[in-house]
Parts: sequence; C-alpha cells; structure tokens
Amino acid sequence: MISKQLLELLACPVCKIRVELTADGQGLKCSNCHRVYPICDDIPVMRVDEALVQNT
Repeated sequence: MISKQLLELLACPVCKIRVELTADGQGLKCSNCHRVYPICDDIPVMRVDEALVQNT
C-alpha cells in the first residue's frame, strides 16, 4: 500500500497534475490526461510508456 505522504507528492509526468489512487488500488490515475500508472509490488511505476489511457 502506498503511504498517504507519498501519494501527495506524486504527479503525472506528462501534465504535472497530482495523481489519485484508482478504486481497486492497483494504479494511479491522472484526472487531466486519464493515464493510469500501475503499482507493482507497492511501487508506483510512473513511466509514460507503462501507463494506460482510460477515458472513464
């Protein structure tokens, strides 16, 4: 699980907008560009080429 302090520091590398934890807790979503960055072994993977774009 990602700590609240770390979550407050993380931002989308594309838009520089703060990311939010997805409902299932498996990713971090940018509300601006809709990219979802995966969380692997409790480590956020903030690489643009690893992100999926979700429009919902």
